[in-house]
Amino acid sequence: MLRWFATLLILVVAFAAAWVRFSPNPPRAWAVDPLVAGRPHQPNGWLIRPEGGDMAAPVYRIPAPELATRLEEVALATPRTRLIAGSAASGQMTFLTRSLIWGFPDFTSVKVLPLGEASTFAAYARARFGRSDFGVNKARLLHWLAELSAP
Repeated sequence: MLRWFATLLILVVAFAAAWVRFSPNPPRAWAVDPLVAGRPHQPNGWLIRPEGGDMAAPVYRIPAPELATRLEEVALATPRTRLIAGSAASGQMTFLTRSLIWGFPDFTSVKVLPLGEASTFAAYARARFGRSDFGVNKARLLHWLAELSAP
């Protein structure tokens, strides 16, 4: 009986791991405009935007295309992160970042906002699975902000 239970438990865990790793993540379902995205209903997301977010991004004294390129570089330097929608040229991008062990997918949509010769951005980072992300999405966006501010 114990062997049967252990086998069943292993199969359930293997199925859950495979589902998290290989479930489809169509870009059109996850690429959102962070300026109009609704606030997260669960504590598994973080929202940066000029108004109505968890915080606002600073104003950068560089043109929007330059900020978009720099933001893409910073995002893609994040381990296990890839661009799944948009481009720096369009000023709107969505990135998929997977956790190290289980491969849980988190999505971060970014929109660069021109302000004359300066620019800022809005970003919405959220987890696909689970109620809590243990602050991972917030930490990722704060890390990106720090990297963007680095000389």
